[in-house]
Amino acid sequence: MPSIRLLSPRLANQIAAGEVVERPASLVKELLENSLDAGASVIDIDVEQGGCKRVQVRDNGSGINKAELPLALSRHATSKILNLEDLEAVATLGFRGEALASIASVSHLTMTSNTEVKGHGWRVCAAGPGMEADIEPAPHPVGTTVEVRDLFFNTPARRKFLRKEKTEFNRLDDVVRRLALSHLNVTFNLRHNGKVVRQYRSAEHFAEQERRIATVCGTAFMEQARFIDIEQTGLRLWGWLGSPNLSRSQADQQYFFVNGRTVRDRVFTHAVRQAYRDVVYHQRHAACVLFLELPTEEVDVNVHPTKHEVRFRQSRSVHDFLYSSLHRTVAEFGPGEGDGSGARISNDPLAVAGGTVVGGNVASGETVTAAAWQDGIGQPRLPLRNIAPTGVADQMAVYKALHRPAADRGQWRETSDAAVEATDQVPPLGYAIAQLKGIYILAENEFGMVLVDMHAAHERITYEQLKLDYDDKTLVAQPLLVPQSVSVSEREADCAEQHRDLFASLSIDLQRTGPQVVVVREVPALLRETDADALIRDMLADLLTHGSSDRVEVLANDLLSKLACHGSVRARRSLTIAEMNALLRQMEATERSGQCNHGRPTWTQMSMAELDKLFLRGR
Repeated sequence: MPSIRLLSPRLANQIAAGEVVERPASLVKELLENSLDAGASVIDIDVEQGGCKRVQVRDNGSGINKAELPLALSRHATSKILNLEDLEAVATLGFRGEALASIASVSHLTMTSNTEVKGHGWRVCAAGPGMEADIEPAPHPVGTTVEVRDLFFNTPARRKFLRKEKTEFNRLDDVVRRLALSHLNVTFNLRHNGKVVRQYRSAEHFAEQERRIATVCGTAFMEQARFIDIEQTGLRLWGWLGSPNLSRSQADQQYFFVNGRTVRDRVFTHAVRQAYRDVVYHQRHAACVLFLELPTEEVDVNVHPTKHEVRFRQSRSVHDFLYSSLHRTVAEFGPGEGDGSGARISNDPLAVAGGTVVGGNVASGETVTAAAWQDGIGQPRLPLRNIAPTGVADQMAVYKALHRPAADRGQWRETSDAAVEATDQVPPLGYAIAQLKGIYILAENEFGMVLVDMHAAHERITYEQLKLDYDDKTLVAQPLLVPQSVSVSEREADCAEQHRDLFASLSIDLQRTGPQVVVVREVPALLRETDADALIRDMLADLLTHGSSDRVEVLANDLLSKLACHGSVRARRSLTIAEMNALLRQMEATERSGQCNHGRPTWTQMSMAELDKLFLRGR
């Protein structure tokens, strides 16, 4: 073996650069985080050739004084932490003190800064094998400018792994986009090859913040997004949740921020996936912009050199808080927000409290009963109303009508048609006009035309009712005729023993009989046909990864979903006007009724302006 030697400063910095500086986007991230930590309110980013040739970041932050400029280019030099207590409660984006030294070791870096309004600035650059810092006076306003040229000029092996200019710029643009979302009160200006590409203006007020979110995520996202702000036991979750109707094939529009830091976190992604599980189609992903705030000592940001990952001290409680907050909000999308009172929906999918369905003959006071619905003999007809359309061009008008305050939720389930007529109120989904091919319900509301897939809508209503019925009963255990042994790792067996009470609460009798063996003696009766071996393995994997498991609930809901599908009104069945109106009213009173159990939409809206456009009216 060769003798042990101390690495040269440049080589040590180049090794560190392999962790911190992967491509132009990563160096822009480090520079922008320094600017934000310096309190900058305006940041200008100017790049050439995707950032491979030149990157310049200019800010109006607090700046760096002359004496500290050379030190700023040294390894492990930072103003952001001083002792172990600071490291355990990091409140800034950067803190390692490696970025500038690492960048300077693989590029030509020049930094100019000024701390005094009436003073001039100073410029520093690092050169030579020993990374010696040369400093000279230079004009500059208060703030700092960092210019990086010829990235990886001295490490050609790294440079050949860079992609095409467009690809590198797109990744750089994504970094700027994420920081623009996490710091809404800061102005970001991005130029590429001399052309202005992005301008994110400071957003102090809520309306301005929503405009910036729309700039990044698109107007369609913001028009259908729901703002949340929930606080509980030192945790605060706020941001915007996208509508299930705007799900995406990739999770590329899920933005998560912890104490202002952009993160890619499994706790966040798992909670979002669970919350949208019943309403997003197959393997599609919801869109969201979410901010989690918690005490700095409760989160460890010193997990990875790029600081993309964090670790929560109480991961289980954070996950439960995220899931419960998101689950409640997702349930309010679409026609049904629930009634907010905890009132139960009747066993009959289309019956309201009291055993009757909204949708009788207003003049005669007749109603369609639950029995009449199930027998298909309900004949009373609801007289059609002459509703004056408002000409609203955007479908979101009906969503706003459906997203009523909590005090008004369920009013269409509790209000009779006669009362609606008397107050001239129009239900959000309006009144049925006809049935199309035995599949779709055509209805008219104040915005225009509503088209409903009756089987999909009834399927969701039935499914939600079955879940309520199932939740109201304690899980009944089904003893296995022959106890089933499951071979697991020692770590999984320890986990099973540690969470035995949790398994018992789910009616699963699980006992450890050896270092790597557990025995299943009972399972929930609803899952008696389920593969117990696979169920236990999946639950243990979830517990080890996330600290919680919802496998029993997932499997139970899957069975209930199949029951709902078979128990819902089938296509080609002829419905009366009253029966169609009953279905519309129940949709308005049912959570998640905007999507069926499989995530497909149950209804769509066409405004009068959209209908007029089809026939060239007004031209």
